[in-house]
Amino acid sequence: MNKALRIFGVVTAALLLASCGIFSGKDKELEPKELADVRQSLKIKRLWSAKVGGKSEFLRVALQPAGDGNRIYAAGHDGVVSAFDPQSGKQIWRTKLGTRLSAGPGVGEGRVVVVSEDGVAISLDAGSGAEQWRVELDGESLARPLISGESVVVQTIDNRLRALSIHDGQELWAIEQSTPTLTMRGSADPVAVGSAVIGGFDNGRLVATNLGSGDILWESMLSPPKGRSDLDRLSDIDGSISVVGQDVYAAGYQGRLAAVASESGQVLWSREISSYEGVSADWNSVYTTTAGGEVVALSRRDGTETWRNDDLLRREPTLPVPFHTTVVVGDLEGYIHFLSNLNGTAVARLRLGNSAITAAPLVVADRLYVQSDSGSIGAYQVVEDRPKRQAPDIAADES
Repeated sequence: MNKALRIFGVVTAALLLASCGIFSGKDKELEPKELADVRQSLKIKRLWSAKVGGKSEFLRVALQPAGDGNRIYAAGHDGVVSAFDPQSGKQIWRTKLGTRLSAGPGVGEGRVVVVSEDGVAISLDAGSGAEQWRVELDGESLARPLISGESVVVQTIDNRLRALSIHDGQELWAIEQSTPTLTMRGSADPVAVGSAVIGGFDNGRLVATNLGSGDILWESMLSPPKGRSDLDRLSDIDGSISVVGQDVYAAGYQGRLAAVASESGQVLWSREISSYEGVSADWNSVYTTTAGGEVVALSRRDGTETWRNDDLLRREPTLPVPFHTTVVVGDLEGYIHFLSNLNGTAVARLRLGNSAITAAPLVVADRLYVQSDSGSIGAYQVVEDRPKRQAPDIAADES
């Protein structure tokens, strides 16, 4: 085992111990913050729940639900991929792939693509779940595959971005960035903007590539390494990259959260915020979770901080996802927290189960889908309080 892998293993082990909640009596300040009571001002109803697959606690895999408008797709660490009816939760198909999974599913163009933990990309038919092809990637992936047009784009933890043919998995092009000695366990999900695909890398760079040719369009140093030690110089861009219009939002560990112009890579604004969960956005705000567990909202226009919530310190909150009038995060004990998108105040809380939630929730239309590390998935909806209509007094009308 080389030096880079040994150091990588040390950082991974430290993160796993933190996630497990293993703390000594002398380190009470490192324990997850105790939850305060929430005054439920928003009613949330669980519509259905289902079992997706096997457990993946503390593995930091990239398995989270995906939707295409007609179905919800989910994958378990044990190699089971399923499609569900979003209204009823009825399982439409279930495919056992016979290998452990680390990323996916990516959905689009009638395909569902997942990646195994030993670096194999697998394409399934979205309608039936039938396997179409398998391709060796020569590297583990911890990022959701991107399906766009005729291509499936996959990022691996060795800092490579590859485009595969959607038809047979043949490699169309590949780019590679330098890999630092020490990195976090994780990768940024590539996103498409027009004819470009944008990826974040462990060297702190955001890179735009032409989807058709693989030519690099621009590079932007989003999270410059700082400090003397390898630990101080960690600057990975992990988690989610968000796109609104022609603006791209991304965050780096021990670095910056920034808005970047998708056409040129020019940084429009940036703020010193350390995050390995990434960024989500709506039309007014961008949201992130800091490395310590604070949930932060910034103005999308200029990056001004609008609110910050520290109720979930050291509780490993997921990426905040806009939903209804809230942003939603899961935590290491299986709780789902609903925070007001106006001021960050907790307005509701419920629990999917006892297992950790490390994948960001999914929002499709007016529904929320959450997958836990134990392989359970739940669907939720806001219950609107509407005034009851009074029946007309027929007798009075007749008189």
